[in-house]
Amino acid sequence: MQQISSGDHQAFATLVDRHLDPLHGFVQRMLGNPADADDIVQDTFLRVWNKASLWRPKQAKVSTWLHSIAHNLCIDFHRRHKGETVDITEVELIDPHQPADFRQQEEVAVQVQAALQQLPESQRSAIILCHYQGMSNREAAEALDISVSALESLMARGRRKLKKILQAQSAELLGEF
Repeated sequence: MQQISSGDHQAFATLVDRHLDPLHGFVQRMLGNPADADDIVQDTFLRVWNKASLWRPKQAKVSTWLHSIAHNLCIDFHRRHKGETVDITEVELIDPHQPADFRQQEEVAVQVQAALQQLPESQRSAIILCHYQGMSNREAAEALDISVSALESLMARGRRKLKKILQAQSAELLGEF
């Protein structure tokens, strides 16, 4: 980060290579839209380039700091686009030529992603950071700028709501039409 703050393009390229895919996955799960995720991730790295000197190594890991920036940009995005929704189930994600078991797994994954989009943003963030991004509770709490106990509360409420949403769709998820 010190190299980046002094304008080292190679150090920045290394940072982007290392963190692009996980960060994009996080933002895409937060927003439910790959195109919007591309924009947010680009803005995240732009902010890192312009504000690298603000990173404090004793306060957060680089990955935690990146996720924190991306999370804040996602919040801003949701505020600007309040009321607009994207139905990710309409996106052509499922390959009809794959075996039935794989197609069903992909369909379930799409339904889980759609259910995640129904959660309040704070609960969705907590679940995505811990479950999909593999962060510890402490790291996720730092990224969200909340206490670990607050994170655990968000996760518990989010899991309960996800369970309720998915149970309502269980017949469809299990292929029992």
